[in-house]
Amino acid sequence: MKSLHLILSNPRYFGPAWVFASLNILFGTWAIYIPTVKENLGIDKSQLGIAIFFLSLGVFTVFPVAARIINKIGVGRATWYGVLCSCAAAILPLLAPSYYTLMASLFLFGASNGFTDIAMNTLVTEVEKKDGTNFMSAAHGFFSLGGVLAGLGSFLIGPLDNPVLHMGMAVALVLIVNLIFHKKFKHIIAAITENEGFSLKVFRPLLLLGLISFVAMGSEGAIVDWSGLYLKEISIAPEPLWGAGFLGFQITMTVGRFLGDGVSAKLGSIPMVAWGTVLVIAGYGLVLTTNMYLSIIGFSLSGLGFSVMVPELFRIGGKVRGVASSQGIAFIAGSGYAGFLCAPPIIGQIADASSLVTSFWVLLCCAIFILVATFALFGQKVKKA
Repeated sequence: MKSLHLILSNPRYFGPAWVFASLNILFGTWAIYIPTVKENLGIDKSQLGIAIFFLSLGVFTVFPVAARIINKIGVGRATWYGVLCSCAAAILPLLAPSYYTLMASLFLFGASNGFTDIAMNTLVTEVEKKDGTNFMSAAHGFFSLGGVLAGLGSFLIGPLDNPVLHMGMAVALVLIVNLIFHKKFKHIIAAITENEGFSLKVFRPLLLLGLISFVAMGSEGAIVDWSGLYLKEISIAPEPLWGAGFLGFQITMTVGRFLGDGVSAKLGSIPMVAWGTVLVIAGYGLVLTTNMYLSIIGFSLSGLGFSVMVPELFRIGGKVRGVASSQGIAFIAGSGYAGFLCAPPIIGQIADASSLVTSFWVLLCCAIFILVATFALFGQKVKKA
């Protein structure tokens, strides 16, 4: 909680942290309108999954050039420009008049978000280096907090009855706060370092961790993108509650990220991943009852479980014998992000071929896999966290 106090008490740290929140405010507001976009365009779940894939494609397309741009214009300016691009692109999917323009809009939204994501993480890293402090975990907590704010915005769906106006309000909130604080970080320039060569032999002990990260973050992405449609079509929730699962998920994710460090210090990283997985499995069990209230509780319980997984995987990966901590964390982060982007369209294909209920049975099986794999971690060459 010390890092949270640091962020809230110093504008130099609050500015970058708010960028994390901003990204999820915009993405979360889009996510709660996915059922509306699907209905307005008259597309099926498979087509929706393909459209969401274009969002992922936009993210991956910007990856090869993002670092070069960030180094050229400075990480502070890159972060600010990324926020501006994300705000402009956030409106486009809700204005899309056709399926193909939706795909193009989501591609631009994904590219803007991907660039901002890389820039803001680099920014926090540079601030930590310059100031000799740590607030990366709490900054990611602000990302979850942004999702909470977006989830609360779901209660405006009925009163506003205008997705574009709703997104415009979210964009205004993001822009106003960033406009106030971006001068605190705009001048920061990232230090240029040489990349170390990649060796599959060196990274072999990380493969299991990377696979767990891929499945865990993929499941997170699936809940973010499909919980609203699940509550609407399977649980037959009223319109004001379509975003309740997403909101509950984000609230418990936020609480877990802000409080998880203290619990981890007592239990250890591998047991934390195991217990987190147990919570996720229990959450999926409630979701699969299809009861509206139990499903909302289930999404919330799953969020609490997922909140501790990836941070603990980072801790474990940073202590693998024979692997530099920076390399281990980067490998796990990359694997997880790939899962976060790829899983939602796959879930869409499964839902279209069968049903959303079947999709969540698949996610339950993935959680069971994580639990089994977690026990295998005890036999891997990792130091105790």
